[in-house]
Amino acid sequence: MSPAEHDAKSPGFAAEFRDAVTLRAFGLVLGGLLVQLAFVVSYVGAFHSPTPHAIPVAVAAPQQVSAKIVAQLNALDGDPVEATAAPSAATARSWVLTRKTDAAFLFNATGTKDTLLVASAGGPSVSQTATQIAQKIETAQKRQIDVTDIRPPNAGDGRGMTSFYLVLGWVIGGYLTATIMGMAAGSRPANRHRTLIRLGVLALYAAVSGIAGAVVVGPVFDALGGHFWALSAIGALVVLASAATALALQTLLGLLGTGVVILLFVVLGNPSSGGVYPAPLLPSFWSAIGQALPPGAGTTLVRNTVYFSGHATMSALWVLGAYAVGGAVLAWAASWRHERRHADADIEGSTGVAASSSTPEPSSAA
Repeated sequence: MSPAEHDAKSPGFAAEFRDAVTLRAFGLVLGGLLVQLAFVVSYVGAFHSPTPHAIPVAVAAPQQVSAKIVAQLNALDGDPVEATAAPSAATARSWVLTRKTDAAFLFNATGTKDTLLVASAGGPSVSQTATQIAQKIETAQKRQIDVTDIRPPNAGDGRGMTSFYLVLGWVIGGYLTATIMGMAAGSRPANRHRTLIRLGVLALYAAVSGIAGAVVVGPVFDALGGHFWALSAIGALVVLASAATALALQTLLGLLGTGVVILLFVVLGNPSSGGVYPAPLLPSFWSAIGQALPPGAGTTLVRNTVYFSGHATMSALWVLGAYAVGGAVLAWAASWRHERRHADADIEGSTGVAASSSTPEPSSAA
């Protein structure tokens, strides 16, 4: 073929560009850009300036000064703490260990040295912030403060971040596996049977993932040891909640559902989970949504199971259970709706074909 013939048959750059950059491709790139910007805004918005707000603090002091101390703490500029009077030092300590409060202030009526009880396993940043606030107040009052960490993280848990990273891995594994299964045979299951099969496979995957995660943080690294089967069960629930929700959204919305999953679990769920900064240090929006999403509920459930004897975990269990059950039901309902629509379309198509074939041919003029 001569160069002239080749140029004559070539569609040209403009035509090639229109063929390569379709409206669908443009939409996907734009969607990726929006997710990227949302990711940056969410993480920077949550972490750029951690400020204490309403850190729950128990106050144990003689009755004649207890109300005054509580009022002074609650009147601090910016409301950094939310103080509540405790009837005794033992009760104040119990409130910290049962997660009713993050710290306890024990006033010494016979001296000038008070005590602050913290539990850094529940979030080292909150314990450090409470300590800084207490030290500042005590210095202004010409008093001293002795800080006691009554529940620090395990030696292998470093700064208490293992719970967050473990749950992060479970959540990502859940929605990623559901996405891969959808991509393997079309993002929308063709019928209810296929959806039930996928849910069964995801349930089995969740059980294996829970055990595998418990092995990693337990026998392998000894970060969260001593709670193997409890962590295995929690892991299975977290993975199933993530996977079932992803399956439901992808069945209902197709490719857009994957973007919604990333928005919920990664863009919004991770920074608000309390893994890096617990709720009292997050801006109001992230603080409000954190425990309503699987990353936050899972992190709280793991931490409180390992370090605080399972106290204050019921809400997290309900949240994860709702995502798991709700996701499964929604996935089945969406596949049933999708199946019905295809069936109706097939009926309409066959009716149209039958009607056209039964229409008599017009006779030709003689």
